[in-house]
Formats: sequence, C-alpha cells, structure tokens
Amino acid sequence: MDQQTLAAVLQFLKNNKLKDAEAALRREAKLPDGSGDSGGSSRVATSGEVSSVLSAYESEGDLARYCEYYSSLSSFIESSLDAHKHELGCLLYPVFIHMYLQLVYNRHEKEAQKFFNRFSVEQEDWHQEDLRTLSTVKTREQMEVNDLMDTFRSSKFVLRMSRDSYQSLRRYLKQNEHRELLSILQDHLFIDVFDGVPRNREQVQATSGAMMGEARRDANKVKVLYGLPKEPDINVPLDDDDEGGDGEDKPKKKKQKKDLLLNKNKKADPNAPPPSRIPLPELKDADKLEKVLSWKEGLKRVPLGRENLPSICFYTLANAYQNVSAVGISEDSSLLAAGFEDSNVRVWSLSPQRLRTMRGASELDQLDKEADDIVERMMDEKTAADSWLLHGHTGPVYSTSFSPDREQLLTSSEDGTVRLWSLHTYSNLVVYKGHNYPVWDVQFSPTGYYFVSAGHDRVARLWGTDQFQPIRMFVGHYSDVTCVQYHPNSNYVATGSSDRTVRLWDVLNGNCVRVMTGHKAAVHTLAWSPDGRYLASAGVDKNVLLWDIAYGRLLAEMKGHTDPVYSLCFSREGSLLASGGIDNTVKVWDVQKVFEEIAGSDDLTSLDRASLVEVGSLLLGSFPTKATPVLKLHFSHRNLLLGCGRYQHN
Repeated sequence: MDQQTLAAVLQFLKNNKLKDAEAALRREAKLPDGSGDSGGSSRVATSGEVSSVLSAYESEGDLARYCEYYSSLSSFIESSLDAHKHELGCLLYPVFIHMYLQLVYNRHEKEAQKFFNRFSVEQEDWHQEDLRTLSTVKTREQMEVNDLMDTFRSSKFVLRMSRDSYQSLRRYLKQNEHRELLSILQDHLFIDVFDGVPRNREQVQATSGAMMGEARRDANKVKVLYGLPKEPDINVPLDDDDEGGDGEDKPKKKKQKKDLLLNKNKKADPNAPPPSRIPLPELKDADKLEKVLSWKEGLKRVPLGRENLPSICFYTLANAYQNVSAVGISEDSSLLAAGFEDSNVRVWSLSPQRLRTMRGASELDQLDKEADDIVERMMDEKTAADSWLLHGHTGPVYSTSFSPDREQLLTSSEDGTVRLWSLHTYSNLVVYKGHNYPVWDVQFSPTGYYFVSAGHDRVARLWGTDQFQPIRMFVGHYSDVTCVQYHPNSNYVATGSSDRTVRLWDVLNGNCVRVMTGHKAAVHTLAWSPDGRYLASAGVDKNVLLWDIAYGRLLAEMKGHTDPVYSLCFSREGSLLASGGIDNTVKVWDVQKVFEEIAGSDDLTSLDRASLVEVGSLLLGSFPTKATPVLKLHFSHRNLLLGCGRYQHN
C-alpha cells in the first residue's frame, strides 16, 4: 500500500471513529500513534489531512485545457437532438464544479478563477447560491474548511438519464478521448440510466434543483405504510346538542350523525402499519375523552370545496418589538404559543377559558386524591390569566409544538436546546441537549411522548419525553434540516432541508425511505394530508409542491406566492390546502382536483415520478392581510382556518 492510499485509509478510520482498526493499521505499517498530535505538529498534521482527504482531485492531465474541454462538452450538448439535450444538459453543473475544484487543488489558482468567471454565469439560477459559497474557495487550504466542497467531495452528484441519451454521451467521450472529463464522470457522478423515452425540459426541471442532483430510483422503492391505523372502539354515548329537551324529557340515546372522514377507519387499512410496529403510549381515559370531543366537533364540520371556501380568522401579534420568530397552535385550536427573538415564549388562550396554574403544595395535600375531577380541583382559579410568559432559552426561539393533550409545550432555540414546559405550572421541566447548533424545528408525535427535532447540524433527532438522549438520529441531508413533520400514523417523519430536498424516514429503524427533489431553494414548511398519503412542501422558492408518498413522485407544482412560504395546512377532509408566507397572503389550493386525476390513473406504478398531473390552475382564492406575514396556518375541527403573524411596521 503506497503512502497516499495509506493516509486516505487512516483518515477514513479516524473520521468514522474506528479507533481499534486505526491503531492496528498503524502498528502494522509501523507508524506512530496519531492521537498525540499537538502543539507544533498540528500544522503538519493538517497538511497531511488535506492531502489525504482531497486526494480525489489529484490530476496529472492538462488542466490548462479545462476551459476548452468544458466548452466542447457544452457545444456537444447544444448540438444534440432535442430529445437528449435536456437530460445531457444536467451534466454541465457538476462537471463545472469538479473541474473548478481540481484546478484549485492542483494550484492552478489563476486558471481556476478564469474558469469560474467564464462559466458560472451559464449555470441555472437555482445553483447560484451554492456557486457564491464555492467562489470563496480559492486555495487548496481553503478546501479543507468549506462544508459545501466537502459535500461534493464525499458524495456523488446523481443524474437520471434515458439509455439513448447515455449512449449519445458515451459516443462523444469515445470520439474525443477527454480522459479528464471521463475521470470526473466516473469519480464524482452517478448516472442512473433508465429504459424509456427521454424526458423533456419540463420533466427534467420538475425534479432538478437539489444540491446533489436527483434521487436514485432505488431510493424510493421501499414500501411505505402510509395508512392510518384503525381507531379504537370508545363506547361513550354522544348526545346531540341541537335536539331534545332538558332534564328527564331529554332522550337518553340519540341516533349519531354519520361523518365519512371520521368513520372511514372502522375497517383496517391495508396500507396501515401493524399497531405493534412502533411502541406507542397507552391511551388514557383523558385521551379517549379527547377523541370523543374531537369526533363530536367533527360532526359540525363545514364541508369545504371549490364552491365553498373556508372562513379565515387571523390573529395579529401587535407591538411585538422583540420580533416574533415562531408560532404554534394546539390541535384543538384552544391555545397559541409564540416564540420571540429575545428568547421568551408566550402562551395565549384562544377560548373563553383562561389559563390557570396549579395550586400550592399545602392546598394540594388537602384535596381528595380519589375524586373523579381531581385534575380540575388541582387548578387554581385565582391565578387565571389570558397569557403566560415562559423564560429559559438563551437565544431566539425558532419553533413551538403543543402535546396532543395540551399539558406540555416543546420549544427549540438558537441556543442548541429543546425545552419541555409544563402547561400546568408554566415552568421548564426538561432541557434536551444533543444538537450542537441552532435547532430550527421541533414537533410532537400525534400520539404524544415522542418528538422530533431538526437543526443546523444537518441531523434530525427522535426523542422520548422521559429520556435525555435521542432514540434515533436521521442522517443524510447535505445541509441544515429546516423543518420536520410527523406522519399521522406516527411511524414516519418527513424532513425538509436547505439542500433543497424532502426526505421521509422510518421511525422503526431510522432508514431513509423516500428522497424527493424538485425545490429550487431551501424547504421551510411541510404538511401531511389527513389520510397520510400526500405531503405538501414549500419554502424560499415560493412554490408549493405536492408529493405522492406511496411512489415518491411529484404530483403538482403550485405557483402564485411572491415571497417565501412559511406555513402549510390541509383542511380536515383533505380537499383543500392553505399556504401562507411573508408576502402577507393566504392562498387556498384545490388539491382535490389532483387527487381525482390520480384516482383516474389505471397503473400508478408505471407513471414516471417526474410526470406532473395536468391540472391547470389550482388556485381557488388569495386573501391578503393588511401588513402581516403569515407564520402559521391551522384548520380547526370545524374547518375554520386560523392564521397568525406579527404586524409588520413600515
């Protein structure tokens, strides 16, 4: 084994913390232990690390001709048949990146700068942000500390290409004998060849934009159990509030109204996971009562559709000089929590019932512990208030999430922590420390107990409220994980990232089971349809994308917002999707039209994931606020659309 290969292997073992294997290899090669490097030897060690880690860019070819090679490739693509041009055009960006990095690594700084200035302007608009970051890498030493460069070095850029387009590329490479170009394609690109008709420009652009290209076809082959489990039988009589008399004249039993949404889960869903697949908390009496009340509210639900748009109730946070950085609304629409940049959190009641705290210890000792209404007796009416302020974080608060039973609140912050608060005592219960950088989002599981967090460290973590260490770590994104959304059946977690991808993770084993590309900028919000099959995503590119989780394909792209979108929410029956952003507008989309198109397809598995459903304009309505960016949207059980944001002073 030569010295260069040995250094690379040692660095790999060190990076992956395989200390025993590293020590054994050092003994066999008669090398000193690398754990003692310090002081004056640190500069030498760093140089060695640069050589071993970046050796993939070592080249003995004629690098001065890279401008000629790239121009030749560009001319070949431009002169190709229209059927192949759009797929082959995806080669230009990754080839440009790796040619530039090879020039920098091999000390051709002037040629690298000339190459960058000449060809960077020809790249697609959605790559320009990454190119600005990469433009700061001008020397070999700077390559060591650049995260984006490290991503390109350690991962292969993925391109999907038809076999005919691929054969055309092979003929070009064989005729021109560009060894340097062939080396880049082999070492740094993964071309996923498929049999079939080449994709057109719209289909290629629909799935382009991600930092490291498209998803491999095998990334979306695993079956996803997206169905909802059968609802437990709760034998509690439900009286109709609108009928019957009072007292003894009131009938004891009423015929219950039927609601298709609530009753559709009486039969087992073949796509639902087994109840025992994920250990879930046992359903308490209070949880059963909550389900009964939700069911009863659902009976009064207003059906929404193309001819019946929702009413909107918007909450504006005025005089918020400390700037609102996060807003959350409880599932039953009774509580609202806002996080501020001064590190505080405030909780409001959205119902006539005021917020009460628990009685003192001496008063609690005097209560009858066996009373049926013991929880109600524990609360002190004298302390009731319209809102409570929570102190604890040491940085801006970026996310809030209520537990399903509304007894607890989760918040995440720039300080790298997630905090769990009691909504009985309005005090901090637990501080979860695992992220090393700001935590952008946190969300409770629909069943409680579990929650998931995501942050600047590119990792999403699964936690249990009674554990100080994460249960699972979801690793795979190439940049910040900016948003998370628990699946309605609690078996999966969706994440959105600044790497411009959306991923789906299996809670059971931590595996990534879906990778979805199509966004042209960072993803900042996600929303599940009530049935768990469809996922909506949106972000800085101002577009709302709708995905079919069963096959991991893009269904529709909804355009209309003029600024980044920061909130999405499906109506309770799933026929409408609401979106809101910093363009001070709430938009309502007719996603039912998309679902009807899907239902009319005979063979869904044969459809290409890049084939958008031809549905025309899906926008049903646009509702501007006066001067308030929309930070949160939420449909109540009765399908009233709630929104919230901070008043923006001019």
